Amino acid sequence: MISVTRKLEFDAGHRIPDHRSQCRNLHGHRYVLEITLSGEVVQAPGQSDTGMVMDFSEIKHIAKTHVVDVWDHAFLVYEGDAAVRDFLATLPGHKTVVLDRIPTAENLAAIIFARLAPEYQGAYGGQLRLSRVRLYETPNCWADCHGD
Repeated sequence: MISVTRKLEFDAGHRIPDHRSQCRNLHGHRYVLEITLSGEVVQAPGQSDTGMVMDFSEIKHIAKTHVVDVWDHAFLVYEGDAAVRDFLATLPGHKTVVLDRIPTAENLAAIIFARLAPEYQGAYGGQLRLSRVRLYETPNCWADCHGD
């Protein structure tokens, strides 16, 4: 079994509504997302993917389609944060992503994992799986979500 990791970045705003520190205020981050896949190296002579677990460009394409492009330059807001949801609704055309939980690094990593796991599962002959999502909120702070 071999693991490969692809890194992507996006910018998004959020707040942690009941947090005791400054994180309760509206703010943003340059998130760094690492997608780690595990699988067997493809052995298909003459095929483009021979010698790879999955082509890095395909890893990127899937992550961008299902997470990065959806969240980039958006405000990630908890559905229970009525004050911010109501405010954002007054901004015409604002890119708002409503989440079913508070947008902490831990929760965002878990949401990303849940969204991406089925997209990678079974690709490349059924041996591929998403093994880890790492989401950096700052260069020194991150959360990991692992597969089973």
